[in-house]
Amino acid sequence: MIQRRKVIIGTLSAAAGVATIGGSAPGRASAETTTTPGLTEKAAVPVVPVRLSVTPAGGAAAVTPATPIVVVAQSGELRSVAVTAGAKTVSGAVQSDGTWRSTGKLDYGKTYKVVVTATDGSGTSTVKISNFTTVKPQHLVETTFRANAMSSLKKGNAYGAGQPVIIAFSRAVNKAAAEKAIEITTTPAVEGKFYWADGRTVHWRPAKYWTGGTAITVDVNLFGVKLGNGVYGEKNASTRFTIGRQLITLVDNKTHLAKVYIDGKLARTMKCSLGKGGSATGQNGERISYWTAGGPHVVLSKERVHSMSSASYGITDPNDPNYYGAEDIEYCTRITYSGEFLHAAPWNHSLGRANMSHGCVNLSVTDAKWVYENFMIGDVVDVRNSPRKLPIYNGLGDWTVPFAKYGA
Repeated sequence: MIQRRKVIIGTLSAAAGVATIGGSAPGRASAETTTTPGLTEKAAVPVVPVRLSVTPAGGAAAVTPATPIVVVAQSGELRSVAVTAGAKTVSGAVQSDGTWRSTGKLDYGKTYKVVVTATDGSGTSTVKISNFTTVKPQHLVETTFRANAMSSLKKGNAYGAGQPVIIAFSRAVNKAAAEKAIEITTTPAVEGKFYWADGRTVHWRPAKYWTGGTAITVDVNLFGVKLGNGVYGEKNASTRFTIGRQLITLVDNKTHLAKVYIDGKLARTMKCSLGKGGSATGQNGERISYWTAGGPHVVLSKERVHSMSSASYGITDPNDPNYYGAEDIEYCTRITYSGEFLHAAPWNHSLGRANMSHGCVNLSVTDAKWVYENFMIGDVVDVRNSPRKLPIYNGLGDWTVPFAKYGA
């Protein structure tokens, strides 16, 4: 008996990293009675049979692969657990409470076999074998992280105080299920809310602009998560970024001044000229406004030179007084998808005095160069006293909505 028990222990050491489940075939130990002269005859304590349980249960189907395999031996001791799907094995380990738990990743659409061996108090072995099948999705969804619709968010980079967390899914998903899979951790901690730009893109922002130096970590625990009818997450994803100095620019439509505040202190005052106002009708019948949109904008990109023309917003007739051909404009900092920029305008002699642009924020070459060199993606440009409001979808208009109504 002693020799056989050593062999079983050796088997556990070799197989403890693999997993399998199935039906039981328990062995049974014989009870012995001994008599010692002069002592009352006593029966040996009966051996309690081993009871094995495996989760997921044998025969289970459509199991999410994110579900761990757990093996429990009651009234006995686990000796080996082997989990296989064809030639592939799944690793695992015995936990501090004596249970065995898988640590290796399961796959979609596979049948897994679990073989468990345990011994009772007498050393007699019990073997349990079972099988289960993981779900086979109709579609798998991946995630990417965006700075905005024009560029990806680069892991480890610094962004401005207005940069929301943006997660893009490869197809439309169940929004509630997706939100549950998203974990956002910030240092310092802040409250935040979700806003869905469409069925596959979700934003998250705090109640107030980020403070400089904030660290943000985003974990999307999507693997194995059901995200709709037949739709599941392909894999987990994560990213992290930081907020640089807090830069907020206030552009006043009435005073024609742009004031840049860095970490709450006035860093630069610039003369500017905004949209001249009024409207026109584009070539496809669209309404064109010449007011610079009011409200908090977020910097989307920067271009040393950008070609601009009236055709970009719908004016193509050379006889139209608002028509102008393609021109290369210097030091362009984009703040909307529709084409509002802070840029150099050496031809505009009304900087600081009147609004003469077609909607952009005109600056001197010196000031536009400074903005281009010092602003970063995510910085805030808040246009004040404009009669036209920036819609949430034109760039990152997330901050135009009060926090109480954000995502509602």
